[in-house]
Amino acid sequence: MDYQTLLTDQEGAVLKITVNRPEVMNAQSRIMREEYDDALAQAAEDEEVRVVIVAGAGDHFSSGHDLGSPQEREDRKLRPYPPGMPGRYKRSIDQNLTNTLRWREFPKPTIAQVQGVCIMGGLMIATACDLIVAADNAKFADRTVRWGGPHVQYSSLPWEIGVRRAKEALFTGDWIEAEEALHLGMVNRVVPLDRLAEETMALAQRIALQDPFAIRLAKSSINQMQDEMGFRVSITSAFQAHALSVAYRQERDGDESERVQGAQRARNRDETFGDHI
Repeated sequence: MDYQTLLTDQEGAVLKITVNRPEVMNAQSRIMREEYDDALAQAAEDEEVRVVIVAGAGDHFSSGHDLGSPQEREDRKLRPYPPGMPGRYKRSIDQNLTNTLRWREFPKPTIAQVQGVCIMGGLMIATACDLIVAADNAKFADRTVRWGGPHVQYSSLPWEIGVRRAKEALFTGDWIEAEEALHLGMVNRVVPLDRLAEETMALAQRIALQDPFAIRLAKSSINQMQDEMGFRVSITSAFQAHALSVAYRQERDGDESERVQGAQRARNRDETFGDHI
């Protein structure tokens, strides 16, 4: 079907879903997340699809949550959540936790194809995929502490790179460059930027040769092992800390920070540290 924010293309048994908002560095509006959820739901039922690649159009994988593009502002006017903290909580859990866990449990292999910036919400989508192939210019960060929060809503970073490195990444908000991400086990492969699409597709096509039911069992089994170690409980519990920080930031900053355009808010966040997206 036609989407406002996504492009879909199928090559054999591999479906490629591309977030197509390069003008905002593929920031994730509510519409984009709903369309992505729909695309995965359809792919789950399509027997012709065995593997899904998730990509971002343009120079960057994703700059994270949409902080106020015209599409996002208009959508919030047309489909507002309830006012106050209950509405903020519902919006956050609906758009950033329940769906991300569902994407993690999608019954077929998913591969994130990452170039450029992968930050905040972009990190959530990428780490909810089974595999990550990164271009040599890819860089990852969770800068929520710089906003006045603990971490993103789907806080998988300690599971991806270990507790001590995750603490450093959150405490500083600094970038994790592609080669370090590979060393830490956060990504599966690092390839030259000009070969990213080709190498990711080759990996996907190789996986697509496998028996789809066996792959489904393998994925489910490994996810279950991770859950037995506490993954799902810890992710859900960590979300509550993020939700509490929303009230804290509202008390600290008031409504004024929400009136500042998204790009400027990001600059304000990072200027003390001398870096930006």
